[in-house]
Amino acid sequence: MDVFDRIGADDYEQVVYCHDRGSGLRAIIAVHSTRLGPALGGTRFYPYATEDEGLEDVLRLARGMTYKAAAAGLDLGGGKAVIFGDPARDKSEAMLRAYARYVDALGGRYLTAEDVGTTQDDMDLVRRETRFVTGFSRELGGSGDPSAATAYGVLWAMKAVAVHLWGHTSLAGRHVAVAGVGKVGRALVGHLVDEGARVSVADVTSAAVEAAVVDAGAEAVAVEKIHALDCDIYAPCALGGALNDVTIPELRCAAVVGSANNQLAHGRASAELLADAGVVYAPDFVANAGGLINIAEELAPGGYHPDQAQAAVRRIFDTVTSVLQAADVGAVTTAEAADRLAEDRIAALSAVHQIRPPT
Repeated sequence: MDVFDRIGADDYEQVVYCHDRGSGLRAIIAVHSTRLGPALGGTRFYPYATEDEGLEDVLRLARGMTYKAAAAGLDLGGGKAVIFGDPARDKSEAMLRAYARYVDALGGRYLTAEDVGTTQDDMDLVRRETRFVTGFSRELGGSGDPSAATAYGVLWAMKAVAVHLWGHTSLAGRHVAVAGVGKVGRALVGHLVDEGARVSVADVTSAAVEAAVVDAGAEAVAVEKIHALDCDIYAPCALGGALNDVTIPELRCAAVVGSANNQLAHGRASAELLADAGVVYAPDFVANAGGLINIAEELAPGGYHPDQAQAAVRRIFDTVTSVLQAADVGAVTTAEAADRLAEDRIAALSAVHQIRPPT
C-alpha cells in the first residue's frame, strides 16, 4: 500500500509508525483531523495478519472518530492507534509504556483511550508516561471503562428508532438480536432485559454467551445465524463489516442498531442495500458515540461528573432522531444523512476557527 496516496485520499493529517525493539512494540497512530479539537480515539491491540491490514484498520477507525465526535457535538477531532500483537500473549508493561511515550511525543494532538484488546488498567499504565490519555480509573480522576456508556448510548439510539418505527420509546416485548456480547454487548443485553425486551445473543466466545444466557436469560444463537434471525432489531456489537452483500439480503429485522464500528462493509453501497431492503439503519458512529461522549466529560473544566456524562449520552436519542428525519426529508440513506451532519459541523466550525482577532 502506498501510504501517502492512502492518507491523502481522505486528508489524514498525520500517521506515526512506532517501534521499540526492547519491548517488541509495533504500533501505528493515525490522526485524521484536529479541525474541531485534539484527535481522540482508542488504542486497539490486535494480531493483524499484515502491516497493511493494520494500517487500513487504523485509518478507517480514525476517520470514523472524526465523524463520531463531530456528529455528537464534541470539540474533538478523530484519531486512533493500533498495536500489533496478541494482547493475551504479547502485551506487557514495558510495551504499553513505550507506546505511551510515542503518544506523549505528539504533544496533545492525539488523546488515547482503551479499545479492543486494551483495558482501563492499561490506560492507568499509559498515564504514568503521558497526560494525553483518557478513560483511566476513577480513583485517578478519570471516567473509567467507557463500555457501559457505549451500551447506554446504543440503548437510547434504539429508543429513537423505536419512535420512528413504532411511535414510542418502549422496547418491551421487542425481540433484539445482539451479535457480540463482550463488554459493550453484555451491558447492552442487561439494559434490554431491564426494558422488557426478548434478547437473543451470539459470540465466538462460548463463555460470553453462557454468561448472557445464565445471568440475563438471553437465548443463544449460532454466530453464523444471528444476523438472519427473525427479530425487531439486529445489534452488531463485535468487529466491523457485519453488513455486506451477503448478510444484508438475509436480514429479517426492522432495524439495525449496534455498537460495532464500521458496520457497513462497502460504505454507502451497503447503506443503499439496507434502504432498498426496508431496514432502518442507525449509523454506527452516531449510535455508538456514548463511550466517546462519556470520556469527553473528563476534559470539561470541572472534571468528570457521572450524572452530567449520562445526560450527555442520552442526547444520542436526539442525534439519531435528527438523522432519521434528515434522511426522510432529503430522500437519502441514513448513512449519508449522518455524514452530512458531521461534515457540515466540521465545515462551519473550521471557518470559525480561521477567524482571528485583529492585532
